[in-house]
Amino acid sequence: MKLTVNNKQIELQTGNSLHDLLQQLSLHNTRGIAVAVNAEVIAGQEWSKKILVECDTIIVIRAAQGG
Repeated sequence: MKLTVNNKQIELQTGNSLHDLLQQLSLHNTRGIAVAVNAEVIAGQEWSKKILVECDTIIVIRAAQGG
């Protein structure tokens, strides 16, 4: 299935969760990451429960330190 992640089209197997997507994107260290699916922020403990569907739009934001 096709998804949009941070404005880029990607392919993912049907039935995969948000957690599976983050693993595919090599985001193993998820500390400081916020994720929204179709403009709805998904809590970290819900990532493995959130099943993605065709045409979902995902935004992944990583917190950065600095000033």
